[in-house]
Amino acid sequence: MNNGTREVKVIKPTLGANAERKLRVAAYCRVSTDSSDQINSFIAQMRYYSDYIRNHESMVFVDIYADEGITGTCMNKRDEFKRLIKDCTLGRIDRVYVKSVSRFARNSLECLETIRKLKECGVSVVFENDNVDTKTMNSELILYVKSAFAQSEALA
Repeated sequence: MNNGTREVKVIKPTLGANAERKLRVAAYCRVSTDSSDQINSFIAQMRYYSDYIRNHESMVFVDIYADEGITGTCMNKRDEFKRLIKDCTLGRIDRVYVKSVSRFARNSLECLETIRKLKECGVSVVFENDNVDTKTMNSELILYVKSAFAQSEALA
């Protein structure tokens, strides 16, 4: 017979209140030609970021998104870039590492629009060679200038 008392089982959280959630991190790599030196750079970029992310305890490796032999002037032709953006919008990624702004995009408008879209999803992008992190960036001016230079180099 039930005497009206209930047993309550306390389930403890797996993460402490002050514990930080690991960042889900991906990298984007791109080269614009199929030349042997570009292929070597492409392989080196992928290896570097894969090792870099996996060796940081605060990060969880998501994936390497890599477009080989494809221009950065138009996003439509870059299937891996589009897959990266989709995964970011689906909440699978917190941070993206890229070698440089020119590897991310050689079109100023697409570059800024994509960065804004990712920021709206809570995703930051780190451009290592350019020393730009969109998480701490308080102005888009630097990113615009660097993307404009990348665009002008592609047109030259």
